[in-house]
Amino acid sequence: MINGAPMVVLKSEFSKSGRNASVCKMKMKSLLSGSGMEAVYKADDKFDTIQLEKKDVTYTYFADPLYVWMDADYNQYEVEKENMGDALNFLEDGMACEAVFYDGKAISVELPNTVVREVTYTEPAVKGDTSSGKVMKSAQIASGFTLAVPLFIEQGEKIEIDTRTGEYRSRAK
Repeated sequence: MINGAPMVVLKSEFSKSGRNASVCKMKMKSLLSGSGMEAVYKADDKFDTIQLEKKDVTYTYFADPLYVWMDADYNQYEVEKENMGDALNFLEDGMACEAVFYDGKAISVELPNTVVREVTYTEPAVKGDTSSGKVMKSAQIASGFTLAVPLFIEQGEKIEIDTRTGEYRSRAK
């Protein structure tokens, strides 16, 4: 908790110089607004820790500007479009995820680490263009998200995508 706002630390760097005090440089993101910030703190600075709850939920529908999710007990939770972030690239009806709650309010959604999606469009492969070793081409999935895939992937194939990085992992089995 920093300045009354719940934050999550994305990256931290600790440094100790000869005569100066140890410092920690942190890159953080607000859980409520999604805005980022960087700050430098002394090693002995104290912070209030917050408790976040997580529940398994299933995506049900979009009610502009809210995404509605339902848990196993048929309770509905709404997450604002701004708080969905990159999850929108991989979202589909009936998808199981984890909702993150702060102060009893759903503030974001965590996707599974990988999802399987069908390639709806891909560029044709150029024969003989393999001089660089690992050759990639552009492909698109139903949500409109575009990613790089190997040349052998064709339209209509199912691929596994890492939701944390948005990168191709493998062909779906």
